[in-house]
Amino acid sequence: MIGTEPINIDELQAKQSDHVLGRPSVKFRKVQVLAVVTFWSLYLVEGNRDGPPILRRLSTRLSRRLTPWRTLVLTLLYLYISRNFAKIFGLESPEPLANLYSRSFFRATWITTALDAGFWTAMRIKTKWLRDLASVIFSVYYLFAAEQADEKVRKVRGALTVDHLRVSWNKSTTPYLSMFNWLVRPKFTRYAPKKVRIPRPPDSSYKEPIVGWLYYDGPFSTIDRHNKIVLDLPGGGFVAMGPRMNDDKLFAWSGKTGLPILSLDYKKAPEYPYPYALDECYDAYHTLVATQGRCIGFSGERQVQIVVAGDSAGGNLATSLVLMLLQNSKMASQRRIGEACLPVPDGLVLMYPGLDMNINSWMTDEEMSLIQDQRTKAGNRNILRKKSQDYYRLDPSTPAPSDDEEERSLPPPGLKASSSSAIITSDDEDNTETPYTPILDRKASVLQTQGSVALSKPRTLKTRLAMSSMISYFNDRILTPEMMRAMVILYVGPHTRPDFNTDYLLSPVLAPEMLLAEFPKTYFMTGERDPLVDDTVIFAGRIRQAKYNVYIQRKEMGLLAPKEKFQEADHVEVLLIPGISHGFLQFVAAFPEGWKYILRAARWIEELFALDLPSTAPERHISGSRTRNRNSASSSPETTQKMHHTRTLTDSSAEDERPLEMTSLNNSNGVSSIKKDASGSTRANRARTEAEASTRAREERVEKGRMLKRSSAKSEDDLLKRRMKGLAESLMGMEQE
Repeated sequence: MIGTEPINIDELQAKQSDHVLGRPSVKFRKVQVLAVVTFWSLYLVEGNRDGPPILRRLSTRLSRRLTPWRTLVLTLLYLYISRNFAKIFGLESPEPLANLYSRSFFRATWITTALDAGFWTAMRIKTKWLRDLASVIFSVYYLFAAEQADEKVRKVRGALTVDHLRVSWNKSTTPYLSMFNWLVRPKFTRYAPKKVRIPRPPDSSYKEPIVGWLYYDGPFSTIDRHNKIVLDLPGGGFVAMGPRMNDDKLFAWSGKTGLPILSLDYKKAPEYPYPYALDECYDAYHTLVATQGRCIGFSGERQVQIVVAGDSAGGNLATSLVLMLLQNSKMASQRRIGEACLPVPDGLVLMYPGLDMNINSWMTDEEMSLIQDQRTKAGNRNILRKKSQDYYRLDPSTPAPSDDEEERSLPPPGLKASSSSAIITSDDEDNTETPYTPILDRKASVLQTQGSVALSKPRTLKTRLAMSSMISYFNDRILTPEMMRAMVILYVGPHTRPDFNTDYLLSPVLAPEMLLAEFPKTYFMTGERDPLVDDTVIFAGRIRQAKYNVYIQRKEMGLLAPKEKFQEADHVEVLLIPGISHGFLQFVAAFPEGWKYILRAARWIEELFALDLPSTAPERHISGSRTRNRNSASSSPETTQKMHHTRTLTDSSAEDERPLEMTSLNNSNGVSSIKKDASGSTRANRARTEAEASTRAREERVEKGRMLKRSSAKSEDDLLKRRMKGLAESLMGMEQE
């Protein structure tokens, strides 16, 4: 008997024919397995113990030499050999992940794949305690059955639903995994996070409070001493993962920096599609600034300073939030007198952000020019090599280009480059040699001879095609194109049709240069094998280019000293980590190397707050407010909500660049201003001294950062080389040691 319902033979035959004809059915496979198990179970119970008549004599003879234990061992050995027959005789298919990751990261993905397979296997169990227990049991099984885990994950990702994504990414909050993470996590803080509700601004279209978790290493009665806060926007593909899934990162940041960390539990798609989550982040930032942090326990006596951080989808929201702030500041001329705009944060820390929702296969010439920029070509060399060798790995017979192919392939100086890589003789040209050619210039003749020799040598085949990282790493074990497609569809929603080529709040990589020119200092951290690594490289290149253009304009106008050089590290810094992919900060229990990158981000946060000089903050607030009049400088609670400012990027000549403003002041304000000026002369001298000391300290930190950057150049400069080398070696039959 199979189940409680009788088997319909006609239906079974129909399902079998459908399976043979190419329409596989999961239900049929289940019935097939149960039928085989039932048949042989009945035969063992009811049939002859020595088997069918043909095999009885053989069974009788073997039973004299083989004990039941030997029979069991031989059976298992036979099954193992038959399963690994291709490996023994060298017929096994190639391993696509052999050269993709570092050893430590591959081991981490082995564990995460087993966990995903186990939790997806048990997700249909309705009883919660049984589902949690079964998830762990199945995960342990898949740790040993790694191939079955890969097959399970591959099939599930081919038919993803939002439930699959949430089960996979929220599994760290289940009881057993949560306890395990708590046991292995270093103790950074002594206090548990606190759930808070942040009210919406009065002019918001939404009324529901915003939920967040406040991480602070200290009693909350002492939080009023602070005026600095980190606003963290967690990732999760816009559909899953709240702050508690990022406990490792947030506890470490709170303990190492000593600052409060506010992580927003914004509403997720598809229940709340774009742009609800972005509006929620904007409203939370608005309330923090308008209340001077009083909404989370700050005293509100000092201007709140904010650093915004985000990973993956949270990096998209963090970048879009800054773009919204800058966009509003550009519309300041349309505001009423006395109404100012919100300031931009003190800086951004973005970990493997997803900045382009338009998934493309090929990169444009403009995107490639940002990567090939001479100022950053060394740091992007590995990415460039990866893209240039996508063709050569498909055709190993074609000679692969060397590192300096572009430089060596150019003709010698003084010789005009040919439009083709080969010497082609035209029928219209007279190719007969003259009996005598006078040598007018020996140097020109030598250059001509060198050029002819160079062009006569075999040339390597070039291609202008550059494949995007999303397609290059389509078989990534963490983030696949199917997952990206599902996340974009769920985030956009069924009733919205945005323009993926112009909506820079959805795809920040499309942001206009005028907004990027005012971007705050931004740190990027991503793995070089991340399918989203192009988003980081291109967006960082666009910020760098926008800042450089402003630098050139100011230098041409005489606003900068002639010897002052463009310092890229003052605007954007990128950390590309070899051999790892996406989401490495979410599973540091399986990838212990992730801790040093979490702590690196904590140091970045401290550096960003150190760049903001408190003694010059009031001057910067005034100069940064483009539409604010001087009468609004009251510190009353009624006007504090309107005292938002836009921070200028260059403090040194902010007043010089500001247009001349003429305002009328009444007597009381004028007298009080004179009194403040008279009584504050010594305070101004002291502030100037502190500013000079802070500037010297800042220069020392920048120089130290450059030294560290030079010392780690080996791991960052060869990014494209390693990226392309893995693909090229796998296609050319070369194994990585």
